[in-house]
Amino acid sequence: MRSFVLLSLLVGLAAAAAEFQLDQEGLEWLQVIGEGWAAPLDGFMNEEQYLTCLHYQHIVTSGGKMVPMAVPIVLPLDTATKSALEKESIVTLLSPKGEKIAKLSGLTFFEHRREERATRTFGIGADPQHPYIEKIMAGGEWLMGGKVEMLVDRIKFNDGMDQWRLTPAELRLKFTGMAADAVFVFQLRNPVHNGHALLMQDTGSKLKEQGFKKPVLWLSPLGGWTKDDDVPLDTRMAQHHAIIKNGVFGDIDVVLAIFPSPMLYAGPREVQWHASARVQGGATHYIVGRDPAGMKHPTKNALQPALGDDLYHQWHGQSMLKLNPILMKQLTLLPFHFASYDKVAGKMAFFDPKRKDDFVSISGTKMRKMAKDGEEPPPGFMDPEGWKVVSNFYKGVKVEL
Repeated sequence: MRSFVLLSLLVGLAAAAAEFQLDQEGLEWLQVIGEGWAAPLDGFMNEEQYLTCLHYQHIVTSGGKMVPMAVPIVLPLDTATKSALEKESIVTLLSPKGEKIAKLSGLTFFEHRREERATRTFGIGADPQHPYIEKIMAGGEWLMGGKVEMLVDRIKFNDGMDQWRLTPAELRLKFTGMAADAVFVFQLRNPVHNGHALLMQDTGSKLKEQGFKKPVLWLSPLGGWTKDDDVPLDTRMAQHHAIIKNGVFGDIDVVLAIFPSPMLYAGPREVQWHASARVQGGATHYIVGRDPAGMKHPTKNALQPALGDDLYHQWHGQSMLKLNPILMKQLTLLPFHFASYDKVAGKMAFFDPKRKDDFVSISGTKMRKMAKDGEEPPPGFMDPEGWKVVSNFYKGVKVEL
């Protein structure tokens, strides 16, 4: 009897040891994997996948095919946790709230060379002033890879936005049901101003001129982790709902659906990731703006001041996507026309270099500062109701979805 009790206790301890609780970012990456955004990747990367991703921005499938995969999708853990799990064949993944949401099998453990990961991903070394590098350097010294088996139908956040977290399969079905013959994607992590809307209207018109009968705009806000000074997702979603309701995109059909990935701020490398993931959801056309996955240099480019404050060249994301031989067989890259505020016309308009002094650029950073300072943007910059959502957020007024 005592042996049976002891055996039961040991089994119970083993079961407890075979669990790993994810943090919020880990949960977001699990959602990315489980829903198929990173297909054919079907789990957290093993060492071979991790290395080919870091060095080649691709992974190799079981059939030996190279497919684009620009950013590492990995699961860091510390030495003590690795020691507790490395003899297990299966680990149950828990949500931050302790719910059992997935199983990880075929486990592998390998060194998390954090400085190398940061340097290869961002090109600036292990600078902890970069917000995602800070997260990497704070992670454990080991990485755990393995195949993911979801234990829940879908990951829910119960934040009022789950209905807009469509999976790639659901999006493809939706676009088919709409009879879309072109799906063009505009990804952003800022509120949408009238310059964006002008570009989307113009893009839809150009696609119709090319012979497409039903081009559909997939407005695809990034839904995972972002740095602290970015506008949070619930505010952006409320703003997006307002402008769609008020018809800023004209007669173009719009599908609003969240892309669940965390933001890395990894420049051209991350642009490849954003594009390849949207292919999974049915995108046929893609728009890349100015440095959409970058930020200011964390040390103000002290070593090369002539390059300015931007961490990445503003057009290298677009250039590298054009040069991607695989993605350019899956997507058509659409031109990005820069829109600024036309002081003469009193509205957002495509920039005209012949009268450059008539235009004022209002960047996302400048827009956020205006909202924080209680300033009103010039008339015609943004849909008034959409601006009210943004300004109310900075005034501390609760955002309603």
